[in-house]
Order: sequence, then C-alpha cells, then structure tokens
Amino acid sequence: MAEHEYPYEAWIGLDLDGTLAEYHGWDDGKIGKPIPKMATRLHRWVMSGKNVRIVTARMAPSNDLEKMEADIRRWLRVHFNAEVAKIPITCCKDRGMIELWDDRAVQVIENTGERVDGKD
Repeated sequence: MAEHEYPYEAWIGLDLDGTLAEYHGWDDGKIGKPIPKMATRLHRWVMSGKNVRIVTARMAPSNDLEKMEADIRRWLRVHFNAEVAKIPITCCKDRGMIELWDDRAVQVIENTGERVDGKD
C-alpha cells in the first residue's frame, strides 16, 4: 500500500485548549478565544473536504459529556460557519487519525522512540 493510502477513513485530530482556542487555565471551563492561525487552518481543512475532529480531554468519560459537548458546539457555532460547527468531537484517537495538532504532543520517529527534534 502506498504512503497515505488507508483502508479506513483518515482524519486529522485538532486539540481544543491551547491549540485551536486560547487556554490560560481551567477558569470554570470557559473556552478561550480562537487562535487565528489555527482557526483559519481548521476552516480551510473543513471547506476543502478534509475529515477533521476536535480531540479534547474535555470529552473524557469522567466529565459531564453532554455539557462539555454542548459548550464546545456553542463555541464552534459562535466562531465558525455551520459546516465547521458540525465536526466530530472526541477524546479518543483511532487508527484513522493521520495527524494530531496539539500544544502538548512530542513527536517521535516511528518505531524508534527517538524525538523528531533530537532532544532526549
């Protein structure tokens, strides 16, 4: 199979707090202002037909999932068009995720355990 051909639906994961929205601490769960560069990127991806999902710990099973999803959907509706506001929201990744945009991730070289940035 050629690189980037997948036998399942490929999707891009996008973290919410600190990546798509400003984050300065929990602050009663308020979602910060959109980060312009990521907001533009998200809009471009969705409008070009890419499969994008918000991947956020807010959707962890230990939280009030209905409230969390409602808060995130409301925030998306306020700041984006209807198409973007409909994207899936999850706390999970699966084998279809081909990219994860996240402010806390450290990328490693596949099958090596070595950091991409060369740090130890």
